Amino acid sequence: MLRRSLTVLSAALTLLAGCANTLALDPAENAEDPACALPTLWMPDTVGELEKRPTSAQATSAWGDPASVIARCGVAEPAPTTDPCVNVDGVDWVQVRAEEDTWQFVTYGRSPAVEVLVSPQEVSGATALAAVSSAVSRIEQTAQCVDARDAEQVEGEVPAA
Repeated sequence: MLRRSLTVLSAALTLLAGCANTLALDPAENAEDPACALPTLWMPDTVGELEKRPTSAQATSAWGDPASVIARCGVAEPAPTTDPCVNVDGVDWVQVRAEEDTWQFVTYGRSPAVEVLVSPQEVSGATALAAVSSAVSRIEQTAQCVDARDAEQVEGEVPAA
């Protein structure tokens, strides 16, 4: 009986130790979208030199301890914008926020959208986006960023033939 109790206690402590490094996150509004499953499963084990760590929320991934890169699938899709947009390995990313301690990127033209938060002191935005773009590319692209000059339309102007 004592041996069985010690085995159960040991198993419980092992489970608790495994959860100790789990990052508590809130899921995105549409994290339950089935299209988030593959990108979440295909997220890389490392971003730069940062190791992936377990998270508590559906359709999320994180790297580093403390977390320096966080990805969440199922965030609101950005509307057309003049915010900076960059294409990384076939995935368009809008830079929504660029504060000193956190940069926020959101996919453009993919539903559901994926958000990536980056601590630029720990890893570059380019490194983070390059690492996750392959996984994110599993969400179908329905629109793409265009250059501001391409988006300009003069009302009433007829293109030359």
